[in-house]
Amino acid sequence: MEILDSVVIGAGQAGLSSSFHLRKRGIAHVVLDSNDSAGGAWQHRWRSLTMHDVHGVAALPELEVPVGSDREQARTFVPAYFRDYEQTYDLPIIRPIRVSTVRDDNGLLIVEAGDRSWTTRTLINATGTWTHPFVPHYPGQETFVGRQLHTVEYDGPEEMAGLRVVVVGGGASAVQLLGEIAPVAGGTIWVTRRPPVWRTEDFTPELGRAVVAKVEERVRQGLPPGSVSSVTGLALREQEREAERLGAYDRKPMFSAIEPDGVRWSDGEFETADVILWATGFRPAIDHLAPLHLRSPRGGVQLDGTTAVADPRVQLVGYGPSASTIGANRAGRVAARGVAQSLASSVSV
Repeated sequence: MEILDSVVIGAGQAGLSSSFHLRKRGIAHVVLDSNDSAGGAWQHRWRSLTMHDVHGVAALPELEVPVGSDREQARTFVPAYFRDYEQTYDLPIIRPIRVSTVRDDNGLLIVEAGDRSWTTRTLINATGTWTHPFVPHYPGQETFVGRQLHTVEYDGPEEMAGLRVVVVGGGASAVQLLGEIAPVAGGTIWVTRRPPVWRTEDFTPELGRAVVAKVEERVRQGLPPGSVSSVTGLALREQEREAERLGAYDRKPMFSAIEPDGVRWSDGEFETADVILWATGFRPAIDHLAPLHLRSPRGGVQLDGTTAVADPRVQLVGYGPSASTIGANRAGRVAARGVAQSLASSVSV
C-alpha cells in the first residue's frame, strides 16, 4: 500500500497553489479534482460573466495571469490560465475524482472516492464552496409555479427577458445580477434580510486587511466564516448604473411566504413573480470531512492559520479568510508549511 505524504482535494486556485508549494518542498502528493477539466469553479460561472465584470484574479505562484480582453468570458479565460499552470509545473492532478469521505485509520488518513482510495499522512482540503449552494426555506416555497434557481444555475440575463424577477440576497452577486437582469426583465424586486450597507470609499489595501482580519478572527474562534460583503460593504460599478436608474436597488425586506404566483410580506403586501433567483451564497463544501469531527461546538472549523485545531494533519484552504483568489494563494503556501510541520512532528514521535 502506497502511503502519500499529502493529498490535496480540489484543483481551484487554492488547490493549485498548495500543490505548487508542496512540490517545491519535495512533498509527495496527488491532487484529486472532481471536474472533468482544469478551471475549478470558474468553468461553471455564468456565460455573461466577462473579465470586465470580475473583481480580479490573482496570479498563481510564479506565473502571471495572461493579458486578455475585458470581453472574454471568465469561464473560458481563467480555466485556460489554470490549465497552462497545471501543465507548466506538471502538477500531479487526477480527475475526475469525486471524494466521498475522509476517515482516520490508525493515524493515517484514508481518502475514499467510489471504489478508489488513497492513504496519506496529511490532507489539504481545497474544495471551496461552489458545489454547496445555500437556499433558505420559506413557507409555500414548494407551491411556486414559476422558476426558482440559485446563482449556480444562472447563465445570463436573456433567460429573464420580459419576466418579473425576485432576486434574494444581500451580497455582491445579487447586485451584479440585478445589474444584468433589470434592463431586460419585465420588473425586478430585490429582497434582503438586512438593509444593504453601501461602501462609499475605495476598496483600499487597508480595508482588505481589515476584512481578512475579521474573517480570520471568526475561524480562529471556531465560528462559521462570515459574509465578506458584510465587512466590505457593497458598491455599484458603471455597468450597474442603468439598473440603478430603473430602481433595481430599491431594496425590500424579506418576504414571509411564497405563493404559487408570487411572494407575500407579513403586512399582507404581495408581488407577482415569474422567477425567484436565490443569490443567497454558499456554504463550505466539507461534508466529506465529517468522519474527522473537525467542527467546533460553535459551528465552524476552528483554524490556526490553515491548520485544523481538532486535527493538525488537516489543512483547510479556500475556507474563511482564504476564500478569495489572493487569499487562496497565500493559504497554499501556509498550508504546505503546515503539512511539512505535521510530517516532521510525526517523524519525531
